[in-house]
Amino acid sequence: MISVEEAIVGRQSTRAFLGDKPVSRELILTILGTAGRAPSGSNIQPWKVWVVTGDAKNKLTRALLERHNSGDPGNREYNYYPVEWREPYIGRRRACGWGLYSTIGIEKGDKTRMLEQHGKNYEFFGAPVGLFFTLDRDMELGSWIDIGMFIQSVMLAARGHGLETCPQAAFCNYHDTVTEHLGVPANQQLVCGMALGYPDPEAVVNRFRTEREDPASFTTFLD
Repeated sequence: MISVEEAIVGRQSTRAFLGDKPVSRELILTILGTAGRAPSGSNIQPWKVWVVTGDAKNKLTRALLERHNSGDPGNREYNYYPVEWREPYIGRRRACGWGLYSTIGIEKGDKTRMLEQHGKNYEFFGAPVGLFFTLDRDMELGSWIDIGMFIQSVMLAARGHGLETCPQAAFCNYHDTVTEHLGVPANQQLVCGMALGYPDPEAVVNRFRTEREDPASFTTFLD
C-alpha cells in the first residue's frame, strides 16, 4: 500500500489504460466501500454509483461516439465551468489543454486530432471499467460538495490497489444517452463519469502532468 501523501501527490488523470487487464467486481466494491467513508453532511451519503463493464460499456461507447463523431455538441444540465472566463483560471485551463496536446504531438489548430482525442473520453481511454456518479435532483449544493469528496476518495482508494482513474465531465455533454443506457431514474442527475483500470506504462499521454500552485498563493494566515 502507498501512503496517503503518495496517493494524493501521485494521482493524475490517466488517459491510457490496459484494456485487457480486468478489474474484478470484488475489487470495485472494495474501493467503493473505502470511498464510502468520505464525509457528508449529517452522514446522508447522497451519492449513487453506476458501473459499466463488458458489453454494457461497449454499447454505451458506441452510442456516445456516434453522437460525438456526428458533430452533435450535446448539452449539459449544469455549468461545470464559468460562463465567462477570466484570469487566472483561463490561463491555467489553456496551459493544461496545450500541455496535454503537445505531449501527444497535437499542434494548435489541428481540430481533427483534437476531436479524435476528445472522443477517447467516450471509450473510457481504454479502461475496462466505467463509473458514473449521480445525485437525486432534490439535493442541494451541500450534497454536490459531499459527492466531490466521495469521488476524490474513489480515486485515492483506487491508487492503493495499483489502479488509476480519470474523472470525466465529458459524459455530461450526452447525459441523456448515458442515463438512458444505464437506466438512471428521472429523479437523478448525472454528475460525471470516471474511467478505472490499470494504467498503460508505455503510453506517452500518461507522462503528462499538470502543475499546481504554491499553497502560499492561495492561503491566508491570520495570527
